[in-house]
Amino acid sequence: MGRDEDFELVFAGEVASVSDGEDAVVVHRTDRKGPGGHPIYADDTGIVQAEISDRGEVRMIASGGHQQPASGVEARPVVQP
Repeated sequence: MGRDEDFELVFAGEVASVSDGEDAVVVHRTDRKGPGGHPIYADDTGIVQAEISDRGEVRMIASGGHQQPASGVEARPVVQP
């Protein structure tokens, strides 16, 4: 999957949008590494954080207390124009 700078995290089946049944957020690569040694990506607010492996595996990272990280999240590379 390479080392893309931006990904769209898709939370299918979670809080779904009316149009396509998906809830998504764009995350950007940070300078940090996750527990698996892969880069951590975060949204603009820093609330949504995920470690994304070079094979596209997603591990959600809790950014505050009382969070329950989602499972079954898909990462899609954001294509820059």
